[in-house]
Amino acid sequence: MLTPEEWVRQHTVQFLIQEKGYSASLINVEKQLNLHGTKKRYDIVVFNPNGSIFLIVECKAPTIEINQETFDQIARYNLVTQAEYLMVTNGLDHFYCQMDYNNERYVFLRELP
Repeated sequence: MLTPEEWVRQHTVQFLIQEKGYSASLINVEKQLNLHGTKKRYDIVVFNPNGSIFLIVECKAPTIEINQETFDQIARYNLVTQAEYLMVTNGLDHFYCQMDYNNERYVFLRELP
């Protein structure tokens, strides 16, 4: 079913392929991960050719405001995925971050590399 969140997810995948030039074969959508004994699902992951995770994306419905809680959610997922970059979007607002593991923080970017 095409829920508002699914609409955002599908359009974000197309943005990653068409606008950013990421290979569709390196994109994975809605897979399960284990986080401290609980099963969670990430929305989108883009892999590096070597299999490490380049980017994890959290998608929300357009009516959902992107706030600290949203960033906390993707940060928790990233404890498992260890991505280089994070993206949070509701289809209207998009936020990009690069992970700085040495200083345990993320750095906001204007756009993805």
